Amino acid sequence: MFGLSALFLARFQFAFTVGFHIVFPAFSIGLAAYLAVLEGLWLKTGRSAYLDLFKYWLKVFSVVFGMGVVSGLVMSYEFGTNWSSFSQKAGPILGPMLAYEVMTAFFLEAGFLGVMMFGLNRVGKGLHFAATCMVSIGTLISMSWILSSNSWMQTPRGYRIDEATGRFLPVDWWQIVFNPSFPYRIVHMGLAAFLCVAFIVAGVAGWHLLKARREGRQASEQVRLMFSMAMWMAAIVSPIQVLAGDTQGLNTLEYQPAKIAALEGDWESESRAPELLFGIPDMKNETTHFKIAIPYLGSLILTHSLDGKVPGLKDYPKEDRPYSPLLFFSFRIMIALGMLMVLVGLWSLYLRWKGKLYDTPLLHRIALFMSPAGFLALLCGWITTEVGRQPFTVYGLLRTSDSVSPIALPNIATSMIAFVIVYFIVFTGGITILLRTFAEEPHPDQHGPAEDQPQRAAGTTQVSHQPQPDAGMAE
Repeated sequence: MFGLSALFLARFQFAFTVGFHIVFPAFSIGLAAYLAVLEGLWLKTGRSAYLDLFKYWLKVFSVVFGMGVVSGLVMSYEFGTNWSSFSQKAGPILGPMLAYEVMTAFFLEAGFLGVMMFGLNRVGKGLHFAATCMVSIGTLISMSWILSSNSWMQTPRGYRIDEATGRFLPVDWWQIVFNPSFPYRIVHMGLAAFLCVAFIVAGVAGWHLLKARREGRQASEQVRLMFSMAMWMAAIVSPIQVLAGDTQGLNTLEYQPAKIAALEGDWESESRAPELLFGIPDMKNETTHFKIAIPYLGSLILTHSLDGKVPGLKDYPKEDRPYSPLLFFSFRIMIALGMLMVLVGLWSLYLRWKGKLYDTPLLHRIALFMSPAGFLALLCGWITTEVGRQPFTVYGLLRTSDSVSPIALPNIATSMIAFVIVYFIVFTGGITILLRTFAEEPHPDQHGPAEDQPQRAAGTTQVSHQPQPDAGMAE
């Protein structure tokens, strides 16, 4: 028999594995696009610094991509071992969508990955750039299918429920794929991936700018270039991300109002609602303690009207309420990090205008300190989204308690312990490699493929370009 303890551990195990996994696909999505931009600029301008940066970040991409694949494989098994009831009921819809992700995205990435990583001196420049673009497009398509699947769980549409089996059966695939929350979430996630990479790049560049300053020398062209590109991305994308988050909030208020009530810490529905900057939600006593609030701002943000009505958790049965304390703080950490990213981006614009972008150590230190900010915001956003869907796996239709497998607690505990040990060994090694790579400055004067000689074709035979001796002389 299994009970709440087994259910909790199954949920924790999936949260643990997906929490590790989500960081690496986001890194891959943003980094693949960055690599495509770098190679495109190199081909357009002929500036060798772009090629140096491409080769530098290509090494990082290879590690990140591999760690993403390894961490993602585990979750597909968990659907069968820990969540078989969910897989049986939602499989007719989610199964094909995940299969489409593999066929249209993962195969595309895998097919061109080898060319991108090892083909720069073996194929033409145009073909190599096309391979890099295909890998980038593949990561975006993969993100689209995964988010569409998850968004359907948040705002299910285009289905019918079989009365005999309780299974969700597809009726309209257009409504399933392009469900109400999907357009907002894909924009929000895509921008988040770009910001994650922008601040990692800025942090690495900031480290080397500070190092060059300590050593009394000017930072290399490559370091200054990648810091400039990262700050452009932060300055442009972070304000757009705030607007994208606002539109997703409006969508969530329409389709998942209980989630909004939980993350806001509101218990009573009211017009002209305040915005709680701080508080401690109390699920047992149905109140929020130690509130620090700004009057009217909650209604203004959530409804774009001072008189707008904001829902309260008491509008919903206790058994249908998300866990407000976790949502309340994860949402505010995400917002705080987002605002800090906006401020850093705007500050960089001011310093660029003043001509001091590379001569302000405080900005470089802040960039280094903020380097994980994108990933922390991403994880907090994921917690807000997924915990806010509880107590349902398919929102409003299929409860999490009805989705778990009939598996004994010791079996889940055993696999949980194994996952923790293996993940920490593998990912500690991978992150150590990344940090060592980041500690090295991009090497200048790394030249691309020679233009006056044929490229080496696939295979093991090296083409010699040396003149061969005459056959008669050989005799």
